[in-house]
Amino acid sequence: MIYLITEMSKLKELQDRSGSICELCGATEGLSVYDVPESPNVGLDSSLLSCATCIEQMENPEKTEPNHWRCLNDSMWSQVPSVQVMAWRMLTRLRPEGWPQDLLDMLYLDKEIQTWASATGESDDKEDAIIHKDVNGVTLQAGDAVVLIKDIDVKGVNFIAKRGTAVRNISLVHDNSEHIEGKINGQHIVILTKFVKKS
Repeated sequence: MIYLITEMSKLKELQDRSGSICELCGATEGLSVYDVPESPNVGLDSSLLSCATCIEQMENPEKTEPNHWRCLNDSMWSQVPSVQVMAWRMLTRLRPEGWPQDLLDMLYLDKEIQTWASATGESDDKEDAIIHKDVNGVTLQAGDAVVLIKDIDVKGVNFIAKRGTAVRNISLVHDNSEHIEGKINGQHIVILTKFVKKS
């Protein structure tokens, strides 16, 4: 019961702080307390008042709708640390869209707040990660075995790698998701991922 009272008083204080609007997008319906992950603080400084739409997208990256977060153009200037942190995390997640990077370039966070914002790993460059997939969309790993799905004319060594040829212990070309390497007939060659399937 004490916990319930504390949560109710936190909600009331957040409503007072925000003017009863979502501190991220300004919505007025379906508002609740959102405790920002990895907060070094407790109480109001670790929370914000947020609508159900923002909360769902913050917690489920696959449901993120980039246009919804254009609201951060305004809310990123908030003086509330928890709002700054979530603005930075969402803009960082959405960087591949282009426009969020422009906002990130303008956003300045104090060192402590930046450390908090980065604590969930949102800043890791996931969009820069190279993922190799075969013709069926199956992710390939170094050391996998694949089978050629078409004849490949191997340039420079004068032979054709036949469809159905197995290539074992492949390696991945680190800067190109469409290329893998492997040995065929004793020759180390580069193979397009669209011409193989994982075996």
